[in-house]
Amino acid sequence: MKKEKGLDTPLTKEVRRDLKAGDKVLLSGTIYTARDMAHKRLVEVIKKKGKPFDLRDQIIYYTGPTPAKEGEIIGSCGPTTSSRMDKYTPALLDAGLGGVVGKGQRSAEVISALRKCKSVYFAAIGGAGALLSTKVKNAKVVAYEDLGCEAIYKLEVRDFPVVVAVDTKGRSIYGRDSKHR
Repeated sequence: MKKEKGLDTPLTKEVRRDLKAGDKVLLSGTIYTARDMAHKRLVEVIKKKGKPFDLRDQIIYYTGPTPAKEGEIIGSCGPTTSSRMDKYTPALLDAGLGGVVGKGQRSAEVISALRKCKSVYFAAIGGAGALLSTKVKNAKVVAYEDLGCEAIYKLEVRDFPVVVAVDTKGRSIYGRDSKHR
């Protein structure tokens, strides 16, 4: 059984290069949330040579947190299906994004972009949003507040459990027979 690797964000190319598909990782530090509409806006801003925050070596988590209950930092924040972001992901990787967190397989175009940019795709456990929310130590909206739960949040996490689903060499936990390879 593989031991979990503790990693602090941001994740430099040197750190990402050492990760292999199947590695269990505990992320600590800053990660950002973004779903479909936020991705669309991010790509539009990047095309205009802007950024709402520095993407270099950062991690985007595909989630739309539910509202926090009284006394909590954040509501449930489980991963959403990553393939919905496939049309936006290569542009974000080209802008310096170090990696993404979601669930499910990725397209051949995203896997190619991950290889080219030396970035990684992490998978989080679907259906475990309440558990994952306990790993969030601080949450603050940093862009697109009008999108509600789909706004971009800056999360401070500690020991956030993920698995390297696609590494910098394009190796995938989904196997060679995957239709997306």
